[in-house]
Amino acid sequence: MKILSIDDNEGITETLGDVFEMSGHEYFSTNSGIDAIELIKNNQYDVILLDYSMPEFSGLDVIAKLETMGNLRDFNIVMFTASSISESKINELIQKGVREVIKKPIEVDDLVKRLLEFSSEKSDV
Repeated sequence: MKILSIDDNEGITETLGDVFEMSGHEYFSTNSGIDAIELIKNNQYDVILLDYSMPEFSGLDVIAKLETMGNLRDFNIVMFTASSISESKINELIQKGVREVIKKPIEVDDLVKRLLEFSSEKSDV
């Protein structure tokens, strides 16, 4: 699986990189929402892990920009948040095309399992 992680916390992107690469996945990351847009424009990923709350250009800003690029569902975004987020906001994001919203903290092993399930669901469609 080819995974892009977008999170302003370098510790998170480095830890995820170690885990996903040890699991045999291609892993790419950026700590900037603005840089993420260029990566997404120029590459194709099976899953994009997107942090909800980042300074300067948040996950919501990334979502808004991707909406202007085409069908948001084509990007297979799983959004992470440590912030308090309402069920209505989660539902709104899912209706826009975000595949799932996961609240931090999450065990890395659980995340890997969930993404593998997500990948198999995608291939079943």
